[in-house]
This record gives sequence, structure tokens and C-alpha cells, in this order.
Amino acid sequence: MTKHPPIDVIAPNFKRRLSGVTATVVRLVPVQAREIAIVATGPVLPAHVPQIPLRSLITLPRKHLRVWHARRNVEMIGGLALKYMLGKRLKLMFTSASQRKQSGLTRWLIRRMDAVVATSDKTAAYLEGPATVIMHGIDTETFAPAPDRTVLRARMGLPTKGPLIGCYGRIRAQKGTDAFVHAMIDVLQKHPDASAIVMGRAVGEDEAYLSALKKHVEAAGLKERILFKPEVPTEAMADWYAALDLYVAPQRWEGFGLTPIEAMATGCPVVATRVGAFEQLVKEDVTGSLVDADDIPALAHATDAALADQDGLNKWRDASRAHVLENFSIQSEAESLNAIYTRLLA
Repeated sequence: MTKHPPIDVIAPNFKRRLSGVTATVVRLVPVQAREIAIVATGPVLPAHVPQIPLRSLITLPRKHLRVWHARRNVEMIGGLALKYMLGKRLKLMFTSASQRKQSGLTRWLIRRMDAVVATSDKTAAYLEGPATVIMHGIDTETFAPAPDRTVLRARMGLPTKGPLIGCYGRIRAQKGTDAFVHAMIDVLQKHPDASAIVMGRAVGEDEAYLSALKKHVEAAGLKERILFKPEVPTEAMADWYAALDLYVAPQRWEGFGLTPIEAMATGCPVVATRVGAFEQLVKEDVTGSLVDADDIPALAHATDAALADQDGLNKWRDASRAHVLENFSIQSEAESLNAIYTRLLA
């Protein structure tokens, strides 16, 4: 018989590709594990994350009560199957980051949860029943300013002179990648020493979308200054933010949106659209600026204005790190979630 170490909480991550949910599980579980017996499970997880193989779920002893903390519909379904088909003693918990009306299936699944968490006030407003609002935090030891950005850029093979602007994450229209590219075509023509980076993965039909963006950049004569980089593992992301002068979050729609916190934790100011939780994350004219979604001229203007005021950009840089340290600690997020687990296990 397979022997299992004591496990009180299981955080499933059923998706193979990198996503915001995957990043959340990868960064949170090791911090939570300092205070509670939690493991992740899924097809692909970094070695540093406490975890058990998916196949081990079948042989988990039934007598031990555990919390199953899902973040996707398929994971809620998995928890229900383990509880009602395999007879595991589970308390079911769900975290929602969505800011739109839930489907009938999602509402049905959520009604069967023992606890529900929303990642922002906006998200909570879309849920039928009560939810505890716990905003995401960031590991400020990993995501920290670089001692010397020029040295860091040289090591990463990035331009070492002039301002560097970045946009990271899934490459698709919902994420506003085209808005960033078109805005940067305008901005870089006004700032001849500046460069920009688009980094992330395009999947399926979005591969043609990415190809079209690359052609736009080439036609504008900016192939050497608007750089397209492949996705990197979650644990490698901190340096990519720390190398930047400015991060742009151009989303048209977002559930929560972790990238502004990640950027600000490294001392990188942010220009973001007013979607997801961005209005709660970015402090206007303190850590960056906000523009309306899908307003490419406004996005370009805000970026241009930031680059044109170096003193102001430096003030934003100093304030960004302090803002995250004060308000978005991953330790605080972990403690809040662990408190719910403890209540469910009592």
C-alpha cells in the first residue's frame, strides 16, 4: 500500500501550460507550506513546490479530513468526484478571479463548495453567494529590484542603453498584445533610444495573431527595437521585470491580473488599463498611471509622458516597491488562506 505523509490541504493545478492560476499555485504553496501541511498536484509543477502525483489522489486514506482548494471548474469537478465517487473526506474550496457573469455550470459547482474566495471586490460582486475577498500577494524576496539594471540586461542579452518597456503574458487580443505593439510603434518613434519587449506564448489561432503583429513591427522598421521573446518559466520571471524601466498591462479584459504587482515589486512602474483589479493595484501618479481599456492613443500617450519625465519615473520607481511591500505581501495572502483551511478542518 502507498504511504502518504500527513496532508491537510491539496491545491490542484490541472493545466499543463503556464497561466495566471498556475503562477498563483507555484508561488503560494511553498509559502503556505511553512504553516500548514499543503501540497499541490498536477501534470506539470516545478520541483521546488511541495506536491504529490495525480495518481496518488486515488490512494489517499479516506479517514483523514482534507481541504481541496480549486481555482478552475475542472478542479472543482475533480474535488466533487474524489468526495462523492471515491469517498474521500474533503472540504471543498474555490477561488474565483473572474469578473463576468458565471455560467450555469460554474454557479452550480460553486454552490457545492464549503468556502469561496474572491480575489477582488469586483470579482465578489459577480458571485451569487458570500465570498471572502483575499487579494493576491507577491514574493518580494524573489521579485526585487536589480542591483544594476545595465549589468542585468547585458547578461540577458537585452539592450543596455535607453529605456526598456515590457509587456508579458499570453499573447492574444483579450490581453491587449496588439494594443501594446501599436502603442509602442508610436512611442518608439518619439523616443529613438527606447526599446520594447513582448514576451509570452501564442496558442492555436493566436499564432496567426502573433505573426501579424511581427509583420506590423517589421513594416514600421522597428524589428530590432520591438523584441518578441518566448515564454519563460514562472521562477525566471523576476529578472525580466527588474530589467525594465516601465511595464505596460494593456488588457481589454482581466480577472485579477498579477503582472502589475510583479513589476512593481521589482521597482518597475506600471501603465495599465482599468480592468481586473488594476485600479486597486496601481496608484495613479504614484506607482504609474491608468487608461481606459482598448484606448491605444491613451496607452501611447501615457507611456510617452512617463518616458519624457525621468524624474517623475524615478519617483514612481521608488514608490512602486514600497507600495507592494506595504499592501501586497504573499505572506499575508498565505496566512489569510491558511486561516480558512484551519476553520474548515476544525
